[in-house]
Amino acid sequence: MRKIGIIGGTGIYSPEAMKGFETEVIETPYGKALCSLGTMAGNQVAFITRHGAGHTVAPHMINYRANIWALKSLGTEEVFATSATGSLNPEMTAGHFVVCDQLLDFTKSRVNTFYDNPVRGVAHVDFTHPYCETLRTKVIDILSRTDIPFHKTGCYVCTEGPRFETAAEIKAYAVLGGDVVGMTNAQEAVLAREAEMCYTNVSIVTNMGAGISKTPLSHAEVQEAMARSIRNMEKVITGFISYNKPVQDICLCRHAMKEFGGFQLYPEKE
Repeated sequence: MRKIGIIGGTGIYSPEAMKGFETEVIETPYGKALCSLGTMAGNQVAFITRHGAGHTVAPHMINYRANIWALKSLGTEEVFATSATGSLNPEMTAGHFVVCDQLLDFTKSRVNTFYDNPVRGVAHVDFTHPYCETLRTKVIDILSRTDIPFHKTGCYVCTEGPRFETAAEIKAYAVLGGDVVGMTNAQEAVLAREAEMCYTNVSIVTNMGAGISKTPLSHAEVQEAMARSIRNMEKVITGFISYNKPVQDICLCRHAMKEFGGFQLYPEKE
């Protein structure tokens, strides 16, 4: 049995395939996390809606540590996360899916680590490849069997939010190699790595970035674009959960903290 976590971003609040899941509040050292739990295709699945029901939690206010810790406490080994993003790349247009392989973090005020206290100590996790290559291989295989337009690689630029970016920022991010821009992915990716879970992201392009778009940016535009892509994303999520083809394990995610004794949920009890 695979133990899978699904983190739904903007527009992915209650996937049809998970309607019968039971909701559970999980107490963590960092606060409460709300998870929907169930079984699909013989696998254990935990679903978290990143922004809360009805999009009530802003990107900079999300309790990333509680969410990732909760998934780890459930035994989760693989995390599939969705993101709604603007595009910096003219080849990545609205409706396209991007299987991100790199990350630029421009957030400013967020907690990025579990290792910030005397009990856990200090640790420096390798983040050369921020997304799990094994999971990316699975997702690329799933998408290649659909008619969804997608890109096998892409660099996600994570900004602080909740405001949208300036035209100058978008231009700078593109020069640095960014392909898509969003406000949530950086913290999840690094915390999942510290927690020794495999993590992958599929970004949905909802609009072109500021200064590239011919119209002012709005959250309504993002939500409308996501509404058009929800069915496609649910296909990919269902395909990921039911994926049973053997894939060569080419990641080191589950041993990322070996140098520091491995990740412990309750280090004070060790």
